[in-house]
Amino acid sequence: MADYDDINPLDEKIEQHDGEGGRVVPVLIQDEMKRSYIDYSMSVIVGRALPDARDGLKPVHRRILHSMNEAGITHDKAYKKSARVVGDVLGKFHPHGDTAVYDSLVRMVQDFSLRYPLIDGQGNFGSVDGDSAAAMRYTEVRMDKITTEMLEDIKKGTVDFKPNYDGSLEEPEVLPSKLPNLLLNGSTGIAVGMATNMAPHNLGEVVDATVKLIDDPETELAELRKIVKGPDFPTGGIIMGTSGIKSAYETGRSPIYLRAVTEIEEMKNDKYRIVVYELPYQVNKARLVESIANLVRDKKIEGISDLRDESGREGMRVVIELKKAANPKVLLNQLYKQTQLETTFGIINLALVDGVPRVLNLRELIQIYLKHRIDVISRRTVFDLRKAEERAHILQGLKVALDNIDEVIKLIRGSSTTEEAREGLISNFDLDEIQAKAILDMKLQRLTGLERQKIDEEYNGLIDTIADLKDILANDERKYAIIRDEVLELKDKYGDERRTLIQSSREELADEDLIPEEEVVVTSTQSGYIKNIPLQTYNMQHRGGRGVRGMETKEDDTVGSIFVASTHDYILFFTNRGKVYWQKVYDIPRGSRQSRGKAIVNLLELAEGESVNAMIPVHDFENDRYLFMGTRDGTVKRCSLSDFSNPRKAGIIAISLKEGDELVNVLQTDGNQDIMLASRHGKALRISEEDVRVMGRTARGVRGMKLAGPDVIVSLDVVDSDGTLLTVTENGFGKRTPFDEYRTLRRGGQGVITIFTDMRNGPVVTVKTVEDDDEIILTSSAGIVMRIPVTDIRVQGRNTKGVKIMNIREKDKLVSLARIKKEE
Repeated sequence: MADYDDINPLDEKIEQHDGEGGRVVPVLIQDEMKRSYIDYSMSVIVGRALPDARDGLKPVHRRILHSMNEAGITHDKAYKKSARVVGDVLGKFHPHGDTAVYDSLVRMVQDFSLRYPLIDGQGNFGSVDGDSAAAMRYTEVRMDKITTEMLEDIKKGTVDFKPNYDGSLEEPEVLPSKLPNLLLNGSTGIAVGMATNMAPHNLGEVVDATVKLIDDPETELAELRKIVKGPDFPTGGIIMGTSGIKSAYETGRSPIYLRAVTEIEEMKNDKYRIVVYELPYQVNKARLVESIANLVRDKKIEGISDLRDESGREGMRVVIELKKAANPKVLLNQLYKQTQLETTFGIINLALVDGVPRVLNLRELIQIYLKHRIDVISRRTVFDLRKAEERAHILQGLKVALDNIDEVIKLIRGSSTTEEAREGLISNFDLDEIQAKAILDMKLQRLTGLERQKIDEEYNGLIDTIADLKDILANDERKYAIIRDEVLELKDKYGDERRTLIQSSREELADEDLIPEEEVVVTSTQSGYIKNIPLQTYNMQHRGGRGVRGMETKEDDTVGSIFVASTHDYILFFTNRGKVYWQKVYDIPRGSRQSRGKAIVNLLELAEGESVNAMIPVHDFENDRYLFMGTRDGTVKRCSLSDFSNPRKAGIIAISLKEGDELVNVLQTDGNQDIMLASRHGKALRISEEDVRVMGRTARGVRGMKLAGPDVIVSLDVVDSDGTLLTVTENGFGKRTPFDEYRTLRRGGQGVITIFTDMRNGPVVTVKTVEDDDEIILTSSAGIVMRIPVTDIRVQGRNTKGVKIMNIREKDKLVSLARIKKEE
């Protein structure tokens, strides 16, 4: 052999002799690998993984059905052992492993895998829990009744046959398939470099679409989509949204979203349970239950008290019992998000068309089925026509014999051999060999008058049949009419109701859908810790009580802010530097009454030296709402709430501050309200917000209140003429004062006295607008929290000291209060 270095890579046909009369052709290894891999790929694509677009079957499934049909294991015969069927298929048509054949057979039995099972099984063929089928020696099978529609007329030359693997037998290249099986049962397979994942459909809808396309061949795809609503899975479930269906039917590819069918049932003691009745297609029920149990164990889902599978003969029933405080809708959304109660089915309508893989839309799938059925009907008609003409030809000869019966009998009796008689009939009566043989084979009973009449009637009927068959062959409209009648008959015999529901739209599960909406108390400390606690944690007390511990604080820390908000609200965090940050309330860590919470710096991207000075809950960023801001040196500013509707992780400027100034508080207003400013030394100024023009986000603001000496603004709130102004001081004293004692002044004034700030009272902590039906939560620097009704606090005039509201321990002081409105 020549040295490979001397071989011209462009010439692969340099022949060498091996010394024994053979030839050796050197080939570059990369070319041989490429050629061999392509051959292997095409073998997998055509011979194993992809279904034929005409009958919707892969070779192994087609061989199983053909073998059972050949063996007479039909729906009206006795069951036969699965091992017998598998053995026949292996020995005759499918030279692969018995597991591959048996697994394919099992799937054709399972009513949770195929929408219309093709094989009727007896024994254990697996379950939706993932249980495997019993061994093939234990199970028994026969063809299902609907499968006869797949094989009907196969012996009439309707399809081409090809040699089996050893050339000893023949097998069909495709089945006649009166049933549009590819659309009805779908198909799944992974080839080399491509995959198919076709969804099952409802027989009635597919038939109606087929009839529509027969009646009007120009029917648009959009019209067919109105008839075929979407996939119809054997396990039911709910398809979420129609956009995926539309894309799949138009392009042949698209994911669709499937959800389980569930129901929320009310139990005793205000508890609920979620019951699962149907699962998405191909979801393993046992693994689903296990995954839910693991989520509960790992505390990724909270609120489930019991989980059990009550499925039985009546159907599927998985029960998820909830704890008393759990919100069933929210928990169900969490299950959709974290388990296979919601899955994705990626549709890929890939099938073999004339041996070539193609991605097909809905219209093309139906057209290929119709084209196949036209071919089957044409070949069946040719077969029937040939048989009819052959029979008519024989009957024509019998009629000649009956018309000349005496001469025929005399000729036959006078002949010494059968051959002599046949030749005599052919020559004397102008018959051919087939007719002569039929006459010789005729029984004497056919000579009666009644039998002769039957022959005449049969012959005349055959003449009409032949004319009809010829008309069918010459007229495509007749062929389509036959297909129309056949598919409508299929609908009558096997049609059933749709199992899978279709929901018109699918909304993405946002975080809010997974979080229960409830009122919580958000508490933060001066050193920057924050938490939320359910409002029900604090039981109502009366004034003068000592309260309950609401927050653990370090010795040098104090509670700085407290308010009530919904878990679905935004919190706008305003810092001492005039910036604002966004955070959802549900992102604030849930804490116990005694816990300190989480550091705000771990929630927000605060700059060095920046701290949160004010927080405000916002439900909607409405255009007709405003933010009113006040700073320690008396500056005020009004801007539109919608200016803050685009959350940014790094925060934005809310107000430009002078050096040394800080933001005190921010209020939501409607643009026509009065604002009350209060100072640490007990002064209050009521101004109209209309006196402060609307400014941009980065504006500095205007003077709101003129302060004397070291006095600073400690609070501002919206005036409500139906309510009163509650003022509280550090030493736990406070009072309510009617708003009509504060007349509206121009901004920039010094205000009037609202409470005396002497040694007993201490300086003002805050002021708050309250109504008689409200409650308040008071917090001390040591973390003591007390909840009391507003009516426990006496209404007094401006020039009074107030009453004891909360007993403050030595070295402790009151630092904040939160208002709880009646509707909250």
